[in-house]
Amino acid sequence: MAAADHLQHERASENSKVPQCNGLFFPNLCRDSRRSAMILVMDAIDRKIIAELEADGRLTVTELAERVKLTVSPCHRRLRDLERAGAIRGYRAVIDPAAIGLGFEVLVNVTMDREDAATIAEFEANLADVKEVRHAERLFGDPDYLVRVATADLAAYQNLRDEKLATLPGVRRLTSTIVMKRIVDQRPFPLSLR
Repeated sequence: MAAADHLQHERASENSKVPQCNGLFFPNLCRDSRRSAMILVMDAIDRKIIAELEADGRLTVTELAERVKLTVSPCHRRLRDLERAGAIRGYRAVIDPAAIGLGFEVLVNVTMDREDAATIAEFEANLADVKEVRHAERLFGDPDYLVRVATADLAAYQNLRDEKLATLPGVRRLTSTIVMKRIVDQRPFPLSLR
């Protein structure tokens, strides 16, 4: 088999593994494909399904179908397709941190002193194991990471900072900013209904 034919055969095999939803899927070519969804060309009904579920994730399929003006079967099929594609990654309760004793939130800017692949991988793996970390993003520029943590109070944060965060591999500097109040939180994605 010629190299060009072999490549074309591999692409055809890969494309046959791409799930179909209304026939409009494209493989996401992101580097970390394990955590990336398929890029799905959604129509207005798919976007409405997502918007309704973002507003109320406890809707039954029957209630959802009524809201998006579909019968139950096509609505359920579209919902399954959106879940399989990774557009809908899960359902969960939204918790008030103060109600569970974790209302002290801090944004931590992390600047690394070493950025070789092994140090970054070890830092990220260890950071993911810190249970107080709510969100963590790797950034371009300075700082290298933005981490949101939730603790009971200032003393608990100081202990977390000194005993866990500052000891992570490759950390040069931590800069902490205490959250005064949330202005926008848990906002649904801006899905334009084209």
